Amino acid sequence: MSDIGDFDALRRAMAENGEEPEGPARNARAEALLGEAEKLNVPLAVIEALGHQLKVYNYSSEKAKMFVPFARLLRMWDERPEDFDEYEAHSLHWVFKWMSAGMLDQPHIPLASVEKWLGEMEHRYRLAGHSERAVRSAEFSVAAHVGDLPRAERAFAAWLAADRDQMADCHACELHGQGWWHAECGRDDEALRLWEPVLEGEYTCAHEPHTVLASSLLPLLRLERLDEARANHLRGFRLVRSMESMRGAYADHVEFCALTGNEARALELLAERPAYFTDAGHPRSKLDFLSVVALLTDRLTALGLGGQRVPGPAGRSWTAAELAAHAREEALGLAGAFDARNGTAHVTERALARMAQEPLAGRLPLGVRGARPSAGSASPAPVPAPRVPAEPSGEPDLVGLLEEARRQSDTLQPRAVEAWVAVGEAVAAAGDVTLAPRDRAELAEHEGMARGVEGLASFEEAARWYAEADDPGESLAARARGAYVRALAGDVTEALAAVEEPYDRVLALYAEDGTGVRQAAGVLMSRARILMRCAHGAAEGVEGQEGQEGDEGEGDAREEAFGVAEAAVREVLALVGGRAGDDVRLHARVAEAHAMLAELAALGGDPEGAAQLFARASAEFVAAGLPWFAVEYEARLASLAHHLGDMTQAERALRAALEHGGPVLEPVGRAQLHLQLAEVVGGRGEAEEAAEHALEAAHWADEAGEGPTFGAWARHQLGGHLVRQGRWAEAAEVLESALADLTAETHGDGTVVQTKWWLGDCLSELGEHREAAERRLQAAEIARHWPEQHDHATLAHLAAESLSQADLLPEADQAYTRAGELWRSLGNVHGLVRSLRARAWLALRTDDGVDSARELMTAAVTECADALDAADDEESRFRLVSELGHTHRQFGDLLARSAPEDGDDDAIRAALEEALAQISDAVAVFASLAEDALHARTSAELAAGWLEADLGRPLDAAARARGVLAAYRPGGDDETVASRRTEAEQLLQGVREEG
Repeated sequence: MSDIGDFDALRRAMAENGEEPEGPARNARAEALLGEAEKLNVPLAVIEALGHQLKVYNYSSEKAKMFVPFARLLRMWDERPEDFDEYEAHSLHWVFKWMSAGMLDQPHIPLASVEKWLGEMEHRYRLAGHSERAVRSAEFSVAAHVGDLPRAERAFAAWLAADRDQMADCHACELHGQGWWHAECGRDDEALRLWEPVLEGEYTCAHEPHTVLASSLLPLLRLERLDEARANHLRGFRLVRSMESMRGAYADHVEFCALTGNEARALELLAERPAYFTDAGHPRSKLDFLSVVALLTDRLTALGLGGQRVPGPAGRSWTAAELAAHAREEALGLAGAFDARNGTAHVTERALARMAQEPLAGRLPLGVRGARPSAGSASPAPVPAPRVPAEPSGEPDLVGLLEEARRQSDTLQPRAVEAWVAVGEAVAAAGDVTLAPRDRAELAEHEGMARGVEGLASFEEAARWYAEADDPGESLAARARGAYVRALAGDVTEALAAVEEPYDRVLALYAEDGTGVRQAAGVLMSRARILMRCAHGAAEGVEGQEGQEGDEGEGDAREEAFGVAEAAVREVLALVGGRAGDDVRLHARVAEAHAMLAELAALGGDPEGAAQLFARASAEFVAAGLPWFAVEYEARLASLAHHLGDMTQAERALRAALEHGGPVLEPVGRAQLHLQLAEVVGGRGEAEEAAEHALEAAHWADEAGEGPTFGAWARHQLGGHLVRQGRWAEAAEVLESALADLTAETHGDGTVVQTKWWLGDCLSELGEHREAAERRLQAAEIARHWPEQHDHATLAHLAAESLSQADLLPEADQAYTRAGELWRSLGNVHGLVRSLRARAWLALRTDDGVDSARELMTAAVTECADALDAADDEESRFRLVSELGHTHRQFGDLLARSAPEDGDDDAIRAALEEALAQISDAVAVFASLAEDALHARTSAELAAGWLEADLGRPLDAAARARGVLAAYRPGGDDETVASRRTEAEQLLQGVREEG
């Protein structure tokens, strides 16, 4: 502390400490600085140090420490008010409000003491001539806290009626408190109306819009304004995440996640702030936090996850059920302490109500990482097999289950297999039930479908039971399906051999009227499917052999495989064509056959034909009442249309696939469709709708367990679409979440770089310049290894801008130097010149000073001029002339800015003359571009005019102003024109006033 030698050093130290993060370390430093202030023997130094202490305590978890320094300050005021300057006297009365709130938040302070203090505040404010507005606001807080509704309403009305003066809370804080009361009373619409100016950034302060964003979450959910709620969570949590004093607002965000199906994110939030479980300096916010912890962990327990490990107080591990009991006990203990102090049950009632809330949204996708904390995967509202009434004995109604299963399979319903599983379970449970052979056959066949590549034995069993049921056609169809299972398992040759006998026999049987079209089509379709596998294999073999010896033979094999497969598909169409009638299965065969022909066209290099056939197949499935079967082919159609550049068709197909998939579409498929649609919609500039689809893609990827892979890509896309809308805070949250999973190996280093680039842009817009520089430098380091270096140069330049804005000047100069070298190596004169200009402005802020800045600007002018001499096309010359004009203009501005304020008149005049010369050069350069640089010329002309006036040449200044006025016609709605004319008239007026 030896650096605190005088009052100025103390003030600098307090200012530096005020910029440190909230928390015990900053508080401890403030305590030490008070000790240093006492050594200076300057009463005002002690007063300011006590005020600093109060401020850091108030914005921390140690609010209970405020009372001692405030009591000392108040005593000093009562004894020697003359020791306080105007600012400290104002601050003393301002802090009365903190004390009132602070007492209310401490249950060990009697209510009578709180009321007495309220009276003391009213008395002192009246003596000081202040409005009663702040007093009535404090009274309202007391009444609302204890649950005295009539008094709260009276105080609320008196608060609004009193005049605003310098003691009133800022507009943002007042609007937060007023809106909170409306929300408490069930007037959510009115609350949000009051909060709108704060949410829009019209009113801000140290804690706003932080708390308004948090308080708005549940009202928005209750009003079903879900998009706004999501946005306010992402924006608001970013603001409160690092602020230790914001435990109450932090709790609001945890509560929001718990009530919107985002329990996993809520747990992540708990893990980020372990101290919040135990910090005792502010009991009221601890009560809020623990109530929300109980809400969350009760919710997890209700979901069957009571045994899951969760973050909790340090010192032991916790399950959700254990933490729920602990948090509830602690919260109700605190609430009871408040109620015992207040003489009411209001605080406990509010805590219990908060803990008992039911979810306000089943699942609200947020765009950030986090799936449901569940061991199993979630599907989108699956369509279950209808429940069949049980027999009076309580046993399942097997006849009803069979009828339902057969209805579903005959009409190709998406849950038919599950319906047959229910039959199998009922049969197993009954034990001694004897099924008819046909029932056995169908049950075995659907077991085979359920088992996939391991279902061969089930299909063979089904074939035997169909034969016993005297249905040879279905028996052959089951054998053919078993053969296809062999192909799915990878043994296509054996599958072909296995299907030939059923194929030959069913054709003969059908010719003899021994079986129907459905059975014959089943065998022919299985054979066609196997041959399609052969065609795919042949196509892949040719692709792998391109350019190698034997290429022609491979091509012949492919053509043969394609021809055989096409013939098999067309045989299905020939058999079924005109005979489908009302049989949905046969309509499905026709549609699938057309989809197979589409596949063959695509494999054969005919994307246009393939697209037409996929569209036909999809339409046929929909017409048959089987839209869920169309989804796969609509997705293929979208891919082909995209390849062909038909974005309208691609979009139409993707939307149809999402619609037709409905509730049966698996999460990963839904995610893929939404992401493709986001890309298509975003490609035509609809960033808002594209963001909605990317959000859905991220959500369903998480639900499918693909969060680190597909979900990260979706979050990358979502962040980009949010950036395009200027939604910087939301985009930053999403992009940071994406970066946690993005890897160069899985997603490509280009994706990683673009994500960091976008994130740097967001952080820059949010004023987080040091963090922006870090992200941009990380991206530049990856791009450094790319063959093409333009991105590397751009990122290095952007990183330099962020470093400069973060006041890291040596690092900024180094980054600009590196960017300049890269621009030079790329032959990009514009980038090089801009890096030199930026370094010149940096030099003016460092010890390098004016001489170094002048050298750098001179170098920028030289680079421009040399490039202009070498330019050989009009477009390049135009751009270089414009760059030269802007460089002269900035050179002049820099020289004018460098004029020493405390220098002698000659030095100042010399600097201004030199500045005027550069700006005059800029005017001449811009004038050579005529109308194309009119605005730039008039801006420079006015700058020169002001310099002429400063140099005592009013006639020259007036001439420049009149030249600007002559350049523009009066009237019109062009803002730039209006601005230039206004400034020119101001210059003329100033010249006249100077005589």
